[in-house]
Amino acid sequence: MDILLHTLNNGIRLVHYRIPGLVAHCGIIINTGSRDETVPEHGIAHFIEHMLFKGTKKRRAYNILSRLEDVGGELNAYTSKEETAVHASFLKEDYERAIELISDITFNSVFPEKEIEKEKDVVIEEINSYLDTPAELIFDDFEELVFSNQPIARNILGTPESVRSFSQKKISEFISNNFNTRQMVFCSVGDIPDEKILKFFKKYFSGIVASYRKERTSKNWLYKPASVTKKMNTYQNHCIIGNLSYDLQDKRRMGMFLLNNILGGQGMNSRLNMSLREKNGFAYDIESCYNPYCDTGIFSIYFGTDSQYLNKCISTVMAELKKLRTSKLSTIQLSKAKKQIKGYLVRGYENHESMMLSLGKSLIAFNKIDTIEETCKKIDDITSSELLEIANDIFEPSRLSTLIYKQR
Repeated sequence: MDILLHTLNNGIRLVHYRIPGLVAHCGIIINTGSRDETVPEHGIAHFIEHMLFKGTKKRRAYNILSRLEDVGGELNAYTSKEETAVHASFLKEDYERAIELISDITFNSVFPEKEIEKEKDVVIEEINSYLDTPAELIFDDFEELVFSNQPIARNILGTPESVRSFSQKKISEFISNNFNTRQMVFCSVGDIPDEKILKFFKKYFSGIVASYRKERTSKNWLYKPASVTKKMNTYQNHCIIGNLSYDLQDKRRMGMFLLNNILGGQGMNSRLNMSLREKNGFAYDIESCYNPYCDTGIFSIYFGTDSQYLNKCISTVMAELKKLRTSKLSTIQLSKAKKQIKGYLVRGYENHESMMLSLGKSLIAFNKIDTIEETCKKIDDITSSELLEIANDIFEPSRLSTLIYKQR
């Protein structure tokens, strides 16, 4: 995997992977997200993501939206707990057009007051839509339960009250305090020579003034397991069971990914899907998730079910966790599990937009890029004994928290 890496004097980094194809992808990832907000700033990182499309020193909102769409491209963005990203997909001949646009909206946005007021209503409607979706809401409520009173616990969107308080001054202050050029990566995947992408990168990013702001500090997480039931006006009961888990730097992270995939990953043959849905018909939607952050992580199992099956589902979930805590995977079971997750990883690399974002996130998190072969080697090195230790650590019943949205 021949990857181009380059760092400008202002600290902004480039990662580019040249592949054949008519479509290319690029974007900038900033190591700032909702966990970097203060309480009065709740939701401002996500609000800034919206406002980046509302006007720059030389473009109005319409011109920003049309710049790539006029040539069949697409401009998008997202905010997570730890990052903000602006990215684009386009025909390869429009590479410079895409890079210039991303640089312009990232560093030259002017956040017009009139647009701020309009966008407040848009984001509040987004919040209302999210509040009407219990299958999404419960994940954020669960993180608030697990990460009690910590910034990472708060949802990304904010509240109507916090959003209404945002101003041009607050936006500028948040960017000034949290957008660190040493924590920015421009990532690219497409059929463009290294020397050409490097030329464009220097042209549109080298003039950015360095901003070496405070870096995120790691925390010692104080976790107290809890069990909470909320009465809700829902058609189903929704339940999450989970625990704190490993951070991005933990050597057990890869084993946890493998174990999560065995238990309730994307495969229809996951243990939870087979036991709850296929064998018993208790639930339609059942999944487990493992989300690692820079200094912590969270593991969760989610399902939605009818009242008559709620306790049966919980018992079945706990039985599956017990199996993983008490029985080592056989050689054949472990081999199949490894082959499955490696297949998912390789397929993911065939999604070039996903690969582009993955390269940037890897550089921010680990300051290096592992090849697919190196990642597969790490998976191959996982043993049944390691998985058993991880299962006994994370799936220990006394350490699990539970959140239930119960039908009224």
